[in-house]
Amino acid sequence: MIYKINPKQIIMNFRIKLIMLLAATTLFAAGCGNKGSEKAGDVKQDSVKVRPVKVISLEPQQVSRTINQTASFVAYHENYLTSASPGRIEKIYVEVGDHVKAGQLLVQMDRTQLKQAELQLENLKTDFGRLDTLQKTGTVTQQSYDQLATQYRVAKENVQFLKQNTELRAPLSGVITNKYFEDGEMYSGSPNTSVGKAAIVTLMQLNPLKAIINVTEKDFPRIRKGMKVDVTVDVYPGKVFEGKVFRIHPAIDPASRTFTVEITIPNPDEKIRPGMYGKVSIHVGTDVAKLVPAIAVLKQEGTNQRYIFKYVNGKAKRVDVQIGERFDADMEVLSNELKTGDQIITVGQANLVDGNEVKVVK
Repeated sequence: MIYKINPKQIIMNFRIKLIMLLAATTLFAAGCGNKGSEKAGDVKQDSVKVRPVKVISLEPQQVSRTINQTASFVAYHENYLTSASPGRIEKIYVEVGDHVKAGQLLVQMDRTQLKQAELQLENLKTDFGRLDTLQKTGTVTQQSYDQLATQYRVAKENVQFLKQNTELRAPLSGVITNKYFEDGEMYSGSPNTSVGKAAIVTLMQLNPLKAIINVTEKDFPRIRKGMKVDVTVDVYPGKVFEGKVFRIHPAIDPASRTFTVEITIPNPDEKIRPGMYGKVSIHVGTDVAKLVPAIAVLKQEGTNQRYIFKYVNGKAKRVDVQIGERFDADMEVLSNELKTGDQIITVGQANLVDGNEVKVVK
């Protein structure tokens, strides 16, 4: 069978398909446009989203001020005991760790010169006694008498000097911490200790003990002699020793901008030893401070800048602050932009930026 092709019919079918294709394209574009509009609307809506926050009122509080520093402990007195002149060591009467009393004999040096001087003194004493009798009867001249009297006096002083330098006695009560020689060895007088001094033995006074700290120059006006100090030592956790400010060095180190403070600590049981590590807290009185919860203080990433947010007319305002002392869960903040009564944001501040709209909730 033969079909005849109708040109008009072909043109009509083409037009219908073209109209359907255009209609479908229009619907698809409209759908995509609506989705884009919805996303844009969402972003816009999110940008004006009001964020809920909680606030506290900033009120100055009275606080007890303390200066906290790490400390190194040293002996109250440390003596490097030695003879005034070189010589042979006859006897050392102490060992490392021995407790000694002031005036106790520690080292006996060779006494050969002392014995010779004592014999000479005895002879002069006898001669002077005879001359004194003759002088009273007027049988010797005054000049001869004065010469012998001078020799006798010099001999007595020489014996006293040699006795002091052959008998090495403790100048104070303390503990022997080092012994550098043994009996019979020669002492030369050359430096032989880690601090560059010469010594036969080292004596330390451990009760009381001293703590040495370096304090920043801004605290110089606040430190006074006699102030109470709490001392803690790492090897005795939880135990607090009481001390007081003993000496304040008058000069500021220009390199570190600090000055040295010496603190005395009663140490009757000698629990604290020189070289131990500890911390001290000096109570410098009461003061008024601006405190906020520590969680309210944020740190700018990559810097050491600290800041907080305060609530101002429905918006979050960023305020850069300096950090002062910490008091338990609160932190002191310093800024000229903070006033009494400011509303400080303490909850919800983590994701805020300056100018965000916020709403205070309970």
